[in-house]
Amino acid sequence: MKNPWIFPAAALVLGTVGGYLAGKSTNPTGTANQDESPAQRLRSQSRANASGGSDAKRNASRIHSTSDVFRVAGQTDRIQALMNFYSGLTPTQLEAEAAKLEDLPMSERLMASFLLFGKWAETDPTAAMAYTEKMGFTGNFVRPTVLQAWASKDPQGAAKYYSDNARQFATMGMMGGGRGPMGGSGASVIATEWARQDPSSAFAWASGLTGNEKGAAMTSVIGEIASTDPKKAAGMVASMDAASQGKAYDDIARKWGSQNFSDAEAWVRTLPTEQQGAAMASAIAGLSKDNPQLASQQIATLPAGDDRNSAVDTLVQNWSRQDPAAAAAWLVKQGDPASSGQAMREIMPNWVSQDPKAALAFVNAQQAGEVRDGAAASYVMSNSKSAPADLVKVAETITDENSRNRTVGVATMRWMQEDPTAAKAYVASSPAFTDDQKARVADGKSLWGGGRRGGPPGAPPGGQ
Repeated sequence: MKNPWIFPAAALVLGTVGGYLAGKSTNPTGTANQDESPAQRLRSQSRANASGGSDAKRNASRIHSTSDVFRVAGQTDRIQALMNFYSGLTPTQLEAEAAKLEDLPMSERLMASFLLFGKWAETDPTAAMAYTEKMGFTGNFVRPTVLQAWASKDPQGAAKYYSDNARQFATMGMMGGGRGPMGGSGASVIATEWARQDPSSAFAWASGLTGNEKGAAMTSVIGEIASTDPKKAAGMVASMDAASQGKAYDDIARKWGSQNFSDAEAWVRTLPTEQQGAAMASAIAGLSKDNPQLASQQIATLPAGDDRNSAVDTLVQNWSRQDPAAAAAWLVKQGDPASSGQAMREIMPNWVSQDPKAALAFVNAQQAGEVRDGAAASYVMSNSKSAPADLVKVAETITDENSRNRTVGVATMRWMQEDPTAAKAYVASSPAFTDDQKARVADGKSLWGGGRRGGPPGAPPGGQ
């Protein structure tokens, strides 16, 4: 195989595709089209295209390959064209198309692979899984898509395959930060999909697992139930091992808090004392989604610590979507510079996107220290509207040396893209850069060098 697929890029592309598919998964009456056969879906789509105008007809008539798909104008139209194209292929034809994916540019390859392997898994999952074994390291990124698509149609079959071949999915819980199929265990993915179809059977299966898999799968089932019936989900936690209950409590509390905070609060008070703090923080975080002002009042009931800090981060992020100035003013009043400086990173991106001048005025109004450093660094990092030369000046005011050098470097790299002569002159005269960095820039090379990282210290692989 060629170059490994980079997960951060995959997460971005698959998030876009997943969001589009979520929007397409239900009809206007809210009833899922899960029972239609591929042939029925194709006929339905053909009728929709026929009623949609001449452009849809022309697009459908000229799609004979993925190359044709990516000549279609419009990203969502391309996704729909790929879905239609793959829906009309047999498993053998899908395998032939999978072999062509490496010839596509990265972003197109990621989009196509998600849809292709998802479709293949719905029609011949064992063949799709077998193909991932031929893909080397790349197969680790594709296998979760196959498993999830398989479980969405046949959770019992997916569960048996997973049980018989658990080592194939060992990397799933190591990537993605705990979010999505790459961030959870294979058992969690199956449990979630199964719970959407038959919660009781899913819970029975999850209860029969062992070790960490059991707790993760049961939590996934309970979390899915909590989305619509948190009271029922709460009654199921008692059957879990004590070591696994905490995460389930937190998940229920967050979802219940967003639906009915009073009921969620009353329930949290019935939990074991050692579980109440984290669960209450989660309930307040859920409340902040729709009512950040009330959530900010409830925060006062939480003792200082990680649980409170987590709730504050979620609160100010949600609040800043509505009123970043109010969120920032409330945060400053909390009198905790360290946690407030970190939480500023949740506010600034939203504030910069809405009113960069007001965001900068807030930064400049703060006294030197952790709050201002966090706000200034996030202002620079999230700002794609202001001139890089101006962003460099803001970055230079950060008092923490590591944060300052990292932020100055990011702003300078943007500056080099717009005005390389001025940016190189700045690097040559600035104490923020090492002699080696200055020499690299003078030679026309990257500030942080090439290689697999190619980014500032602390950046993830690929310089993301």
